[in-house]
Amino acid sequence: MKIAVCIKQVPVVSLLKFDNETRRVMRDGVPSEVNPFDVLGMSLAVNLKQAHDSEVVVYTMGPPQARDALVQCLAMGADSAVHLNDRAFAGSDTLATARALALALARDDYDLIICGRNSVDAETGQVGAEVAEMLDLPQVSGVRHLELDASGDGVALVAERITDEGHDVVRCALPALITVTEDVAPEIYPRRAERQAAQEKPVETLTAADLSDDMSVFGMDGSPTWVSEIYSIEPKRDGIVVRDKSAGDAVAELMAYLDERGVFDGTDGRTADAAVERGARRERGDVGAIWVVAETLGGALRPITLELLGRSRELAETLDTRVDAVLIGEDMEQYGDTLTAFGADVVWVAQDERLANYEVSQRTGVLADAIREHQPYAVLLGSTVIGRELAARLAGRLSLGLTGDCIGLELDDEGRLVQLKPAFGGNIVAPILSNTKPYMATVRPGLLTPVAPDHSVEAVMRRLSPDSLDDARVEIVERVVNESAEGAELDSADTIVGVGKGIGGPENLPLLRELAEVLRAPVGATRDVTELGWLPRQYQIGLSGKSVSPNLYFAIALSGVFNHTVGIGKAGTVVAINSSARAPIFQSADFGIVGDYAEVVPELIRALEERATD
Repeated sequence: MKIAVCIKQVPVVSLLKFDNETRRVMRDGVPSEVNPFDVLGMSLAVNLKQAHDSEVVVYTMGPPQARDALVQCLAMGADSAVHLNDRAFAGSDTLATARALALALARDDYDLIICGRNSVDAETGQVGAEVAEMLDLPQVSGVRHLELDASGDGVALVAERITDEGHDVVRCALPALITVTEDVAPEIYPRRAERQAAQEKPVETLTAADLSDDMSVFGMDGSPTWVSEIYSIEPKRDGIVVRDKSAGDAVAELMAYLDERGVFDGTDGRTADAAVERGARRERGDVGAIWVVAETLGGALRPITLELLGRSRELAETLDTRVDAVLIGEDMEQYGDTLTAFGADVVWVAQDERLANYEVSQRTGVLADAIREHQPYAVLLGSTVIGRELAARLAGRLSLGLTGDCIGLELDDEGRLVQLKPAFGGNIVAPILSNTKPYMATVRPGLLTPVAPDHSVEAVMRRLSPDSLDDARVEIVERVVNESAEGAELDSADTIVGVGKGIGGPENLPLLRELAEVLRAPVGATRDVTELGWLPRQYQIGLSGKSVSPNLYFAIALSGVFNHTVGIGKAGTVVAINSSARAPIFQSADFGIVGDYAEVVPELIRALEERATD
C-alpha cells in the first residue's frame, strides 16, 4: 500500500503583524511550522504504515525553506519526500496549487492521499477537494477516525467524518483522498535520533517543467483569483475590566454597561442593517443570473441560504439581473415557496432518489452540467461543511476561481464580484477578484441580512435534469445526528454563551445552560471542551471550529487564546468572566469581570430575569 501526504509550511499565525502604512503582512522574524492539520494527516499516515506495511511519501510546494517542513515529516516517519520548488509556482492560488500537486501525484500510483482539513493561514480548505477532482478520486472530508477494510473486493476505507449535525460513518473504495481533522491520530513527536536520520532520507525536487510543457497553468498565470489589496480589521474592544468587587456589584456594572451600549434594545449598531424589501420578480439580465445553492439542515432551509438570497438581491439590483436558487436532493420542491418569498426569482430543482443523501461527486456533476448550460453570473454557497467541499470540487471540475469563507460581497466599477476574504486568523481582509465566470464564493453564516419575505410572490420552479447522474462513490453506512441542534444554531445566533475548560467539568454545564436559557441563546465551546468530550465538536468556536458573529458573546471560564478568539472577531459585544486577571480573553473583550464564574453567573442570571420582568 502506498500513501501520499500533502503538507504546507505556514507562518505561526499568532505572531504575524500587519503594517497599516505599507498594507503588508510582516513575516520577518516570524517562524514557520507544518500546518497543524497536516501534522495530523502525517501522524495518521505513519500509524497506517505501521499497521499495514505501507510506504509513505510526503509532498509540499513552496520555496527552498519549505524543505524544512519535509524533513520534519521524514523525522515523523515518512519514507521519502517530494518538493515542488520552482519560481514558476510563485503566486499560486488554490486552483493552481492543486493543479501542480495533482500533476506531481499523478506520476505515481497511490492508494490513499491525505490532506489536512485546511491551512491555518488561508483557511480555505479547498486544495484537497480540488486535487481529488483533478485526479478523479472519491473523497471524504473532515475525517476524525479511519480504518482500512480488506474483507471485500479490494481495500476500502471506513471513516467517521464530521458533519454540521453530528457525524457520518462512510465507506469508500480505494484509491481515494481524505482530509483530516482533530482526533484522527495522536500527534507524533520525533526524537532527536529520528530528526538526525531524517536529514539523510531522499527528497526529490520537481520543477514546473517536470510536470507540464505548458507553464501558463502554474503560478500567477494559472491562478484565476488574485488579491487586489489587503487591510486590517482588528476589532476595537472597550477593554473594561472590573476586579476586586463582589459578584453582585460587578454584574450591576455589567448590566448598566450593556444597557448603555444598547445591547438589549437593538440600538448597539449591530442590528442597524434593516432587511431590504424583496421587490418584484426580475428577469435574467445580460450578465447572467446570480445562483444561490440552497442547503437544508434538519428538514429546514439553513439561515445562510436566506442570507445569501438577501445579499444577492441587492447585487442583482445593480447588475439588472435576477436571483436564482438551486435545490438538489430528494423531495426538494417543498422549499420553493420559502426561497421565492426570501428573494429567489426562479428556483431550479434537481430531484432524484439517488440524491437523497449528500455525496459530493454526484452533486458536483449535477451543478457542473447546469452551470455549463445556463451560464450564471455567480454561484454562491454557504461556508458550511457541505458548502466548502462542494464549491471546491466544483471549482476543480470547471477550472473556476473560488474564494472560500468570505465575510462580504461587493461589486466594483467594472461589474466584477469582489469577494472579501479574511486571512491570518481573521485579522486581515483581502478583497479577491477572479478572471473566470461564473464567480464562485462560499460565505460565512450570520454576516448578511435576509430580505423581508414576501409570501405573495408565486414560485417559479424549473427542472435540472439528473440524467447523467453517476452512482455515489462514497456510501453512508450510518448517520449520527446530535440530539441538540445548538451546533447549527451558532451560525445565526444573536447571543452565544461560550464555555471554557475553566468551568471544571461537564457536571457544571447545567449552570451555563441555565444562563443560555435566560438569554435564549445556544452554547458554544472552546477546542479544549470539545476534545474532553464535554460538548460535541459542532459546538466548537475558533480557528478549527466555527466563526460566529452574534450581537452578544459571553466568554465564560475560557482563557481566550488566539485559536478561540479568531472565531469571535465579528461579535458585536464580548463579555468575559474569568478568575484570572491575566487571562488573554480580557484583551479581546469589551467588558470583563475578574471573578469565579460559579459566583458571577448566578448573579447574572438573577439580573437578567429581573430585567425581563420589569
